[in-house]
Amino acid sequence: QVQLVESGGGLVQAGGSLRLSCAASGRTFSVYLVGWFRQAPGKEREFVASISRSGSITYRAGSVKGRFTMSRDNAGNTVYLHMNSLKPDDTAVYFCAARRDGDRDWGSWGQGTQVTVSS
Repeated sequence: QVQLVESGGGLVQAGGSLRLSCAASGRTFSVYLVGWFRQAPGKEREFVASISRSGSITYRAGSVKGRFTMSRDNAGNTVYLHMNSLKPDDTAVYFCAARRDGDRDWGSWGQGTQVTVSS
C-alpha cells in the first residue's frame, strides 16, 4: 500500500483554475497507476481522470475533457490534477487513489480535498 495526501483544494469562481496535488509515500510510487475521483453532496463518487505509471497515458471522464489534465512527477512522488474553466458542477470532494498494474481495485486512497466553485 501507498499513503496518499491530497492538497490544493479551495474556493474559486466559475471559469477559474486550481491545481490539486496528490503526494505519495511508503512504497515505490512509479509502480502505481493513479486516479482522481470526486464526490459531490448527495451523489456517488465518480471517476475524473487517471494516469499511467510513466505519465504517458491519461484518461479523463467526458465531463472534464478539454478542461482537466493530469501529470505526474515520479521523482517527487506527486501527481497533479490541473483543473481549468471550472464550473459550479465541479464542486466536490476530490480524492486521489492508486493501484498497481493488474490490480482491479484502487487499493490506496487519500482523505480528499474540497473544491468549491462559485457561480
